[in-house]
Amino acid sequence: MENKNPVVFFEIGCKDAATTKQFYKDVFGWEPNQFGLINAEMQKGISGHINSLGHEPHNYVMIYIEVDDINAYIAKVQTSGGKKIVGPIPLPNGKQFAWVSDVEGNLIGLLTP
Repeated sequence: MENKNPVVFFEIGCKDAATTKQFYKDVFGWEPNQFGLINAEMQKGISGHINSLGHEPHNYVMIYIEVDDINAYIAKVQTSGGKKIVGPIPLPNGKQFAWVSDVEGNLIGLLTP
């Protein structure tokens, strides 16, 4: 069975980006660039990002699920008992993202291809 909505990205939120980047470098050998992006050239796994928003939520771990129609998936989330939190927000690369919550309040990111 083909997974039509794969997890394609992750994000780790923090207050202190420099300290958090150093932690992940020391523990896992990750080398985030100046923007917090973790090497997209890994042979296994998915790329990610260490991010300091400058506001709440400071500490979070987010997975991003690829969806073809972000507005349709936001509607599906809401119809199924979840909530729209943020977005959709356009990105410089032409993609869009949104944050939603499931029925238990867990945050999930949606990302267009």
